[in-house]
Amino acid sequence: MSTNLKDLEPTFKDINAKAINGFLGLILHLALAVTNLVLMILIAPTGGLSVLILILTVPLFLVMFNSYVIINPNESVVVQFFGKYAATLKDEGFRFFLNPLYTKTRISLRINNFESNKLKVNDVNANPIDIAAVVVWRVFDSAEALFEVENYDHYVQIQSEAALREMATKYPYDAIEEKDIGGITLSSHQDAVAEELQTSVEARLARAGIEVLEARISYLAYSTEIAQAMLRRQQAAAVVAARREIVDGAVGMVELALEQLSAKKIIELDEDKKATMVSNLLVVLCSETDTTPVVNTGSLSD
Repeated sequence: MSTNLKDLEPTFKDINAKAINGFLGLILHLALAVTNLVLMILIAPTGGLSVLILILTVPLFLVMFNSYVIINPNESVVVQFFGKYAATLKDEGFRFFLNPLYTKTRISLRINNFESNKLKVNDVNANPIDIAAVVVWRVFDSAEALFEVENYDHYVQIQSEAALREMATKYPYDAIEEKDIGGITLSSHQDAVAEELQTSVEARLARAGIEVLEARISYLAYSTEIAQAMLRRQQAAAVVAARREIVDGAVGMVELALEQLSAKKIIELDEDKKATMVSNLLVVLCSETDTTPVVNTGSLSD
C-alpha cells in the first residue's frame, strides 16, 4: 500500500537547547585555566594525584573552546552529540554549552524568496502555457529542515514547481470556452489562484519544517506555438462581446425613443414607418463609421 508523504508525521522536532551566557562560560574557562596553571607550577612537581588531575583538566580546557557559539538574529544552531540530535538553540547572543563535545550546525530562519523556472504545462483545456511563480518561505523548525530532507533549499524548489504544475492543470488560462465563463481562471483570478497555490505548496513543505508566507504567479502567457492563434481568438471574443453590448444598448435606445414619441404624441407612426425608423436608428447606433444624415423636407405621407 502506498504512503502519502503529507500524512507522515515528522521524526524530528525542535527541542530547546540549554546553554548559559557566554561570558559566564568565559569565567568558568578562565577558572579552569588558573587551576591548571596552579597545578602545573606548584603541585605537579611533587607528582601523585595532581598529575592525574592535570591529565584530565588540560584536555578539558582545550575542548572547551568548542563550547562557545554566537547566535545571530533569525538564526538557530542545531547541536548533535556524536551524530544523535540533542537540541536546537534559538536565543541570540553569545552562548556557552556545558557539553563541549557537541557538533553545531547553523540554520537560517530568515525569509527567503524563490522564483521558479518558466514551466510549460497544459491548462484544463489542454492549451500549452508558460507559467512561473514566486514563493516566499522561511524555516520554522530547524530540526525538521536539517534531518527530514536531504537539502531543504532544493526541496523547496522541486515541491513548489510540482504544486505549480498541479494547480495550472486545474484551471483555464482565460474564460474563452463557454464552460469557463464565470469560473476561476489563471489570468483574471490572481488572488484566488495565489491562495490555493500557497496552501498547496505549504502542505508539501510542512514536513520539511518550512513555512510558506506567500506564493503567487509571477509569469503567465500562452506558449509561443499557439500565442498568435489565441490572441486572434481573444480579439474575436472581445469584438463579439463589444458588438453584443452595442446592440443591447441600441435596442434600448430605440425602444425608449418609440415610447417617448408615442407618449408625447409627437407623431403617429404605423408599423411600416416604425420598422423604417428602427432600421435607421440601429444603423446609426451600431455603425462603426460616422453616418451622413438625409433630411426629408417633404411630408411623412410622401
